[in-house]
Amino acid sequence: MNEPTDPVMISALEHYSYCPRQCALIHVEQVWGENLYTMRGRDVHENVDAESSHDVAGIRYERALPLWSKRLNLVGKADLVEFHGETPYPVEYKSGRHRAGHHEALQLCAQAICLEEMFGVSVEKGALFWHGSRERREVVFTAAMRGHVEKAAESVQALLTQASIPPPVNDKRCTHCSLKESCLPAVVAEKDRNRRAARELFAI
Repeated sequence: MNEPTDPVMISALEHYSYCPRQCALIHVEQVWGENLYTMRGRDVHENVDAESSHDVAGIRYERALPLWSKRLNLVGKADLVEFHGETPYPVEYKSGRHRAGHHEALQLCAQAICLEEMFGVSVEKGALFWHGSRERREVVFTAAMRGHVEKAAESVQALLTQASIPPPVNDKRCTHCSLKESCLPAVVAEKDRNRRAARELFAI
């Protein structure tokens, strides 16, 4: 029988989608860094992380709603869930201005999958809200996106179980990453290149 494993934080899926090494540094080594973007994000979430519930025009608004999925072994908390009748509609708040939102959409879809399991209803769409530009974009949860969530959940679970740290990518993703000083992508990547060069130099 497989031993039970700790649940995966829903936020880890977004971290993994953006960069597996970032995910490992945060969720395996418990490393966290601050930069302008993380400070903005913290300020935004300070306003939505307090649990509350109210009704407006027939829609129930639940803030900081705990989420879980036993099937995918996920746990987390939704910034906001609107209940249109019996149907949940998750809304994820992001700092800054509107972006393409691929990684954010993955996190939002994971919230929808949790809500489906919790309430036994279909959740077909949700929304991303960018605080900086005051824009809201609706996201439809396609079969492909749901499959991506399941694969990401499996990959993060394996990464946490093995407690392994992937090598740095050292590309444009690193420019604004809050963990750049802890990750040292250029330094580590240069060491790897030097080791490979040395092996090739002395290969017979």
